[in-house]
Amino acid sequence: MDKIIIFDTTLRDGEQTPGISLNVNEKISIAKQLAKLGVDVIEPGFPLTSPGDFEAVQRISREIEGPTICGFSRAILSDIDKTWEAIKDAYNKCFHIFISSSYIQIKHQLDKNEQEVIDIVRKSITHAKNYTDEIEFSPMDASRTRMEFLYEIVETAIECGATVINIPDTVGYSTPLEFHNIIKNIKNNVRNIDNIILSVHCHNDLGMAVANSLAAVSAGARQIECTINGIGERAGNAALEEIIMQLTTRKDYYNFETNIDTRQLYTTSKLVSKYSGIPIPVNKPIVGKNVFIHESGIHQDGVLKERETYEIINPKDVGIETQGNIILGKHSGKHALKKEAKKLGYELTDEQLINLFNDFKLLVDKKKKIKPEDLEALIIGEITHLTNEIYVLEEVEIYTSNFEISNARVKIKDNKDNLMEAKGEGNGPIEATFNTIKLLIEEAKHLNLNQYRVSSISNDFDSLGEVVVVLKDNTETYLGKGLHPNIIVSSANAYISALNKYICKNTKTK
Repeated sequence: MDKIIIFDTTLRDGEQTPGISLNVNEKISIAKQLAKLGVDVIEPGFPLTSPGDFEAVQRISREIEGPTICGFSRAILSDIDKTWEAIKDAYNKCFHIFISSSYIQIKHQLDKNEQEVIDIVRKSITHAKNYTDEIEFSPMDASRTRMEFLYEIVETAIECGATVINIPDTVGYSTPLEFHNIIKNIKNNVRNIDNIILSVHCHNDLGMAVANSLAAVSAGARQIECTINGIGERAGNAALEEIIMQLTTRKDYYNFETNIDTRQLYTTSKLVSKYSGIPIPVNKPIVGKNVFIHESGIHQDGVLKERETYEIINPKDVGIETQGNIILGKHSGKHALKKEAKKLGYELTDEQLINLFNDFKLLVDKKKKIKPEDLEALIIGEITHLTNEIYVLEEVEIYTSNFEISNARVKIKDNKDNLMEAKGEGNGPIEATFNTIKLLIEEAKHLNLNQYRVSSISNDFDSLGEVVVVLKDNTETYLGKGLHPNIIVSSANAYISALNKYICKNTKTK
């Protein structure tokens, strides 16, 4: 079988999703899970974007073993130099150099002509070869580029030493048959094309990212660039989990293999969802909550008789344990908890297990029946927990009704064990709580509420409530998460979590 190289850009293109702002530790945590998943290449960010992005790329280059670390760079010599500083310590490393190639982008974005772009490509790749032989080149907006020019720019890149040519459908404009033909025509019209790896990077603006990627593979591409859960600019990118399970489930058709451990897909998907604050739709292929649930009587009857009548994927193959097989209560110990966490796909450190056990005991006093989704929410909450908290919630008390203004009393402890308390009010219990926190934490006055989302972990009346709060200053967003059976407490924790991120980042910057 031919091998398909999986290039993951969750931490670069995926992070460009509006509202997402991952810190360095969150990026490292995701990168470790991507290595465990078995991706071949990780694109950990755009080093020139900010000092934080540079640090994340540099630390991932130094700390993550296994995948190639790819440094994303504009076709500018100074950018290439800076990107090299970020990736040079990686055991396996490469550049990813890009420049616009379509007429509309060359004219309106670059204010250049085609020949000037060719000259830039030649100079930038030649310069990058001074650092490493592994160079990927992308003609941005390739699917809307004049074909003869696309052949020329690709051929120039190969002549100068590019080892991977990536053909992006940057704005999700193409269709599967059209994109198949673009790849096929490149294969037939570019000299030395068989000496390099042909890659594709498809966006999902018209819902075709996965289909276009697979059509390109059928035409001769051997690397697919994608993201976990399909996150990314605008409508996102090709979803890694969908591509992998297409290639795996329909191996009889595609006859390709990858290095991906499919049993890690669900865990990776949940981790990215929690860090990014973007919930997984219940009908999301492969990892959605409803994918392996059958309500129709005919479907239920078929699955009970033979699973494959209505399930083309075994849930265990993507890391989803069947529901209802966990019995945990107030008498359960750490060993049982660790065992159930492992069944759900999570390996915990001793410290994480102790913290999880404490949270579990608190929850079991409030919620007698613990379901797998409850335990998983606690586990991910522990994994994604911010360790250097400046402030923590101690108490919140609410008075609210449908005919009077709501009142809140909030008590907060700082990292020096100082207790602070205040009372405030608002049009509802959430606003009253947030307004009171603002009275206690000075930095909150510099931020506006950008997003507030609440969801239920399970279908029970006593379900854990999960809240995502996104705060924004003039330029950046800060995402916080809260998890508690009491939605007011969960909201307060999420708000304080976002504030802690803002304070930590701005204190470090100063």
